[in-house]
Amino acid sequence: MSSRFDSSRFGLNLPDYPWDRLTEFRDRAAQHPDGVCDLSIGTPVDPTPQVIQSALAAAGDAHGYPTTAGTTELREAIAWWYQNWHGVTLDPAAEVLPTVGSKELVAWLPTLLGLRQAGLEVACPSAAYPTYEVGATIAGVGCRRLDAADVAAGASLDGIGLLWINTPGNPTGEVLDTDTLAEVVRRTRESGVVLASDECYGLLNWESESPAPSILNVTGGDHHGVLSVYSMSKQSNLAGYRAAFVTGDRDLIGDLTKSRKHAGMIVPFPVQAAMIAGLRDTAHVTEQKERYRARRDLLRSGLEDYGFRIDHSSAGLYLWSSADINCWDSLSGLADIGIIAGPGEFYGEAATDHVRIALTASDERIEAAARRLHAAAE
Repeated sequence: MSSRFDSSRFGLNLPDYPWDRLTEFRDRAAQHPDGVCDLSIGTPVDPTPQVIQSALAAAGDAHGYPTTAGTTELREAIAWWYQNWHGVTLDPAAEVLPTVGSKELVAWLPTLLGLRQAGLEVACPSAAYPTYEVGATIAGVGCRRLDAADVAAGASLDGIGLLWINTPGNPTGEVLDTDTLAEVVRRTRESGVVLASDECYGLLNWESESPAPSILNVTGGDHHGVLSVYSMSKQSNLAGYRAAFVTGDRDLIGDLTKSRKHAGMIVPFPVQAAMIAGLRDTAHVTEQKERYRARRDLLRSGLEDYGFRIDHSSAGLYLWSSADINCWDSLSGLADIGIIAGPGEFYGEAATDHVRIALTASDERIEAAARRLHAAAE
């Protein structure tokens, strides 16, 4: 019996995952006699702090369903975190929502906001984390490249329903100043656009002991139309826990909570307990930042000696590096000395002459990479 079923009619037909294109360079780098130094992906390599591990284990008897909105204790801990680090006051009962990592929120927010039904598009930075554009694709809407500075300068927001900004930026490490942030808030509110600020590198600010500004620092306590997105992956070596949250406009938070209840998007109860411990403990955050600072200093010296210019990179876990040649040529040269980096092309056409160098490798591998860069420059 012949079948009329055609599986090609189904699925989202998304592009291949970009990191799979690095296989050739990984293979070449692996031939180095001292092994590969993989500085391509920003996944933490240091241990999850014991205070967090202990809280997770203690909450292991989680026989009942957790709540989408999170426990009262977790919502209060998130609100406390904003007050402690940013001086921002939030209503934990209405302006806070835990999420299963921040990437899923980035990918699903255009869908959950109903942009397709409204006939509206997404906008994101010209050099940007690819998931902003993927989220638009999943929602079935367009995605424009639009930088915060352009919005502040008066660029049109016609037809846009959701504007993503990313500060500190991935891959650039650029931190948006409060004047720019305030003007973007004014423009998006004036245009009826939801403004979502992805701030997951905010505590890793290298040019100040204070965190990078949050979008909630410039709302004057009135968060309507504005969302702040944060992940604990970077500050607490918690990428494997998928621990993040979104805060801001109470009406948007309320609707997102309702939609996520229907979809079963729930942070597991033991992870919620671990998040509370991690949010309340500040000592481990400071300790981890200093580890990254030492790695950053070593790598920056090596990269500049090798011939790279470091642009922005004033915060976050990356050195945004350019030799003023195509990123794939830079990647090839680095692979020859056993180093893997992230090609700028993955982040948009505006980034094709840069490579992203991650600080997320062990001290030993960072030191090895720095030695190779210095030696190659001789």
